[in-house]
Order: sequence, then structure tokens, then C-alpha cells
Amino acid sequence: MGLYRTGKGAAPSAGAPAAAAPPASGVGLSPGVASAGAGAAVADGPSIKIEGNVVKFYFASGKDELARGAAEALGDVVRGVAAGKKAVISGYHDVTGDPAKNEELAKQRALRVRDALTALGIGEDKLDLRKPAVTTADGSNAEARRVEVTLE
Repeated sequence: MGLYRTGKGAAPSAGAPAAAAPPASGVGLSPGVASAGAGAAVADGPSIKIEGNVVKFYFASGKDELARGAAEALGDVVRGVAAGKKAVISGYHDVTGDPAKNEELAKQRALRVRDALTALGIGEDKLDLRKPAVTTADGSNAEARRVEVTLE
């Protein structure tokens, strides 16, 4: 499992040129990558964790900016889609504040991750935005404010 802890950073815009395929997990990643043990806490800011086959994007409260290193973290997803799989993107939110605003923010965060994947050359026909049955998550508010990407 990798942990990307970074400062503020935005996802590439939808009109940005496609980047080259990112390196394989754990190979040639940016200096901000660190190994995280099981149960490692998530800071209240943008970060990325890779847990098994799930890429988890965490967000600052009230924000939808992606952490730096998104293209690198999505490398295995890009390769999986190239091999014929579909990327599933699901957004979650915390329980603090207005539930309707939280759901809209979770959707905007999922769209931000979708935009990062399309900027890497993934067609929208290979992406599936899914609203989870339960959008609020257990754990700290920082852990709940996330978008997960999996392959099917």
C-alpha cells in the first residue's frame, strides 16, 4: 500500500494533453510517496493511498482538489483499462454539515477523478461513475472524504 501525502494540487484539466502512461506501482514514484502501515491515519488534506487494487483519493474539508501524484497513482488503473477492464469511480463524504451539499461535493470529487483519468487517455466509455449504496463512511471525517477507483 502506498501513501501519497502532498500539498494542494489540482487535477489536470479535461483539455490537458494526455500524459504518458505512469510507471508501475512503486516504481519511479515522486519523492512524496511513503509506505503506510495498516490503520495509518489520513491527514485532513489532499492525499492518495493505494490499498491492494483500490486507489483512494482523500480531500480536504469542503474542497475537491486532487493531491499531486494522481497520474502516478492511477498507473495500474490505466494499464487495467488498456487490458480491457472498466474503471469504477465512487465518491464518499463525511457526516459534518448539510447532507445535500456533502452529496454534491462527493459527486464533484468523483468527477475530478474522472477528469484525471480522461486526461490520461481513458475514454469515458471505459469509466463508470457509481454512487455507493452508503455514501457516508466509517472512521474519521478525513477518511470519509474520499473517492475510490477500482477495476472490473
